[in-house]
Amino acid sequence: MTSRIVRLANFVMPRSGGLRTALHALGAGYLAAGHEPILIVPGATYADEMTAQGRVITIPGPVVPGTGGYRVLLARRRLVKLLEELEPDRLEVSDRFTLRWTGRWARERGIPAVMVSHESLAGLLTFAGPFGNPWADLLNTRSFRSYDRIVCTTGWAAAEFRRIGAANVAQVPLGVDLDLFNPSRYDDSLRARYAKPGQVLLVHCGRLSSEKRPERSVDALVGLRKRGIDAVLVIAGDGPLRARLQEQARGHTVHFMEFVADRTAVASLLATADVVVAPGPIETFGLAALEALACGTPVVVDAASALPEVIGAAGVAVTNDFAGGVLQVLARPVAARRADARARAEQFSWPAAVAGFLAVHHSSPTVAVR
Repeated sequence: MTSRIVRLANFVMPRSGGLRTALHALGAGYLAAGHEPILIVPGATYADEMTAQGRVITIPGPVVPGTGGYRVLLARRRLVKLLEELEPDRLEVSDRFTLRWTGRWARERGIPAVMVSHESLAGLLTFAGPFGNPWADLLNTRSFRSYDRIVCTTGWAAAEFRRIGAANVAQVPLGVDLDLFNPSRYDDSLRARYAKPGQVLLVHCGRLSSEKRPERSVDALVGLRKRGIDAVLVIAGDGPLRARLQEQARGHTVHFMEFVADRTAVASLLATADVVVAPGPIETFGLAALEALACGTPVVVDAASALPEVIGAAGVAVTNDFAGGVLQVLARPVAARRADARARAEQFSWPAAVAGFLAVHHSSPTVAVR
């Protein structure tokens, strides 16, 4: 049965990463399955266009200070009017901050509503100090009571809901474009641009913000060179910590790239690397890490995050010693470690993710309002 699935998301812009990728892939999948996806996001100006992921409506929203340009939807009256005009059959909300009210709005109208948890609220609030967890529990409780279903992409992400008694949590992993992100993207000329023969090429690919801990990738490079490993690091991404990282990297072989909008260029960089470092401690899935695996490149990740679930044995999880993690990867035969990385990524596909999300949409139980 065809459904009009209206999707809402904050913190999305042309230069954003994982969330934007997931929204696009899911929307395109819904469209291919015969549904009518409509995505509403904040932006600088109003826009309404048809795209490969379905209809995308942009509503003006303010920039959140300190985020590097991310915007949020705040105009509730305008948004309510738009939702009423669109008459959704189902609602999918990728935000738990300014849009939580949409769950109750949908329930009052008998519209099944799903919230997708793309970030760890408990993790984010740890940056706010010791009172983070109680606030996270309070806000997460309000979220799971507001929506029919909560979708989490890993068991790690689901844990913060299940520990407060949420019974309406579904776990659906995201996917990766296995054709785009492929070992065949290896590029000798790209490698020659950044690394001399015999050097180890490390790559950090992601937003340069505090919750991603990009400084750990620089520390990994420094640690490797102290241990006698001739290595270089390429940092691909942008964000509020860029200037601080450039200062930290001064005197070391670190190359900074601007945000890479061309996904093929990203795939080539990941496929050409020897090791990708994904040091974020509160990642709930880690699409960039999965994309690296799909390119045949092992990943070193933070053991405290959800990434060990995603990478399995195709990488190394560490607590703090990312240089040591890189050494563990390099100790394995090249062909074996690259084959294992690709094989692990092949367990995740966007068609499977789309099917999982649609199954949740069409089996949403009603949760009593409390």
